[in-house]
Amino acid sequence: MCGLVGYVGWRDAAEVLLAGLRRLEYRGYDSAGVALADEESEIGLRVLKKAGNIDDGLEKLLKNGSSNGSHLGIGHTRWATHGEPNDRNAHPHTDCPDELALVHNGIIENHQSLRKWLSGLGHEFTSDVDTEVICHLMEHYLQDEGDLSQALARSCEHLEGAYAVAVVQSPLGANEREIVAARKDSLLVVGLGDDENFLASDVPAILPYTRRVMYLENGDFVRLTADDVTVFRSDGRRVDRPVTEVQWDPVQAQRDGYPHFMLKEIEEQPAAWESALRGRLSGGEVDLQGLQFPALEDIEHIYFVACGTSYHAGMAAAPLWERLLQIPASAEIGSEFRYRQPLLGEDTLVVFISQSGETADTLASLDLAIEENCPTICVTNVVGSSMARRADNVIYTQAGPEISVASTKTYTTQLLILFLLACHLGRQLPHGQQHSETCDRLLAAMPSLSDLERQLLNDTTEIGSAAERIADWEDSFFIGRGLDYVSALEGQLKLKEISYIHAEAYPAGELKHGTMALIEEGVPVVAISTQPQLRDKMASNVEEVRARGAWVVAVTDQPEGEVARRSDAVIPVPDSEPELSPLFVGTALQVLAYRAAVLRDCPIDKPRNLAKSVTVE
Repeated sequence: MCGLVGYVGWRDAAEVLLAGLRRLEYRGYDSAGVALADEESEIGLRVLKKAGNIDDGLEKLLKNGSSNGSHLGIGHTRWATHGEPNDRNAHPHTDCPDELALVHNGIIENHQSLRKWLSGLGHEFTSDVDTEVICHLMEHYLQDEGDLSQALARSCEHLEGAYAVAVVQSPLGANEREIVAARKDSLLVVGLGDDENFLASDVPAILPYTRRVMYLENGDFVRLTADDVTVFRSDGRRVDRPVTEVQWDPVQAQRDGYPHFMLKEIEEQPAAWESALRGRLSGGEVDLQGLQFPALEDIEHIYFVACGTSYHAGMAAAPLWERLLQIPASAEIGSEFRYRQPLLGEDTLVVFISQSGETADTLASLDLAIEENCPTICVTNVVGSSMARRADNVIYTQAGPEISVASTKTYTTQLLILFLLACHLGRQLPHGQQHSETCDRLLAAMPSLSDLERQLLNDTTEIGSAAERIADWEDSFFIGRGLDYVSALEGQLKLKEISYIHAEAYPAGELKHGTMALIEEGVPVVAISTQPQLRDKMASNVEEVRARGAWVVAVTDQPEGEVARRSDAVIPVPDSEPELSPLFVGTALQVLAYRAAVLRDCPIDKPRNLAKSVTVE
């Protein structure tokens, strides 16, 4: 879950790398570093790296030192998986003669056996990280091959796990200025410019310089010079990869005056919803641009596979799909799905959900589904991502770049796309006529959702008041029934990941089966009620926790209803179709978590121990 960037061309490499790393810092902020080619001295490579965030570490090193006008370099921002987050373990890493520098995103699963083997050959290790074994493998094979590209290909033959690797060599001497890179299960993007080329773990890092990008495939190697990009396989065979024109505006990846990316992205949700529906829904008719879905009459089960917030989107979608398609549907946690050995086959439709399209556990589950000949659909935000390329069908959420670690607009656009798909596919089945009224009702409501969302975001006074109460506590509880329980799960995740308040979510009816023992005087309980058939039961559950001393805030589309009257405070959400309620509840709980985190002075966009793209298992 690290980020890497590379540059070769005519610009000041240090400036390009530093700017790119800032845009990748959401992927990790335990340390950062760069390796710059020093073409006018005997040093060859200048490696600067420091633990901590870029502002406090690497930037000061660059200001105090000199980049010597280098036009070639690689950089890295780290989220620690092996070894403590300190200067010694920061990237880039070098071999013992310091003739090459290397940055790596991923995990080398067999690094211990490789370390033992290389140590036996006389290699000396100076860090605790798995990445360093690649440096010494490169050193070993450079002696035989004499060519950086071939040495990297030989080195990768030994590696087990996931990696995106970029290498530069010193001294340059007669060698052409070049970066050599490889990828396996970790995203790697090439940016194409005029007399310059770029490399990055994600598109925002290079958007200020180019919108022409090339996504590398698994098993690809690439050699970049200022005027050429060559993609090849391990056997040296050259391959072509399509060039994509990125539509994002570079300004979209900046804060635009907001104090945090998370707040900016929360408030971008109305526009994101409009973007998600644009060209796909008009006059109640759905147009999914020629996507070919499997014959649903042959499908006997539907799985939604995802992790974290995306898993909650799958949980919210599964009941509606099951109801409208009359096919059993369930949500599965990506990190567990493979290991329970699910029954898969051509009669199983698997829907994969991921903001980045690179989530390691979900991606591994996709590979399993492909092996078992399952029809697959991917819902993601990133064009050209690994899941998008591997799945049979891909539907982009079109939410635009999301920088804050906590997912906000990508979660709600995932929900919207999944609800849209349910209605579209439900209409395709012979028995779909019995649910046509539901489909028509939901599709008719979707165009007005963004206006209702704007109304919610225009007045968050009640949310702010509730946040003030919750911010003073170290524990909190979220309860709900049906879809509201799914919203409770997402709400408690948002609160604890950015405010560090311990939070738990429960089906409201389960409190009396043990959890009630944790309810004490004054403890905050967020009670969600948007499902008409469950309002009376939720009112009773609210009464139960209040009788034990809890302070209850109701999140409801009926601010004058029974649940609200029995609560201590109320957060109103728009009254729309009950099936679509997770969209508005999700937003309200995002704001609640954000306000609480601000009051507790937490690092909102970069919560401790977390990274945006979980690209390792």
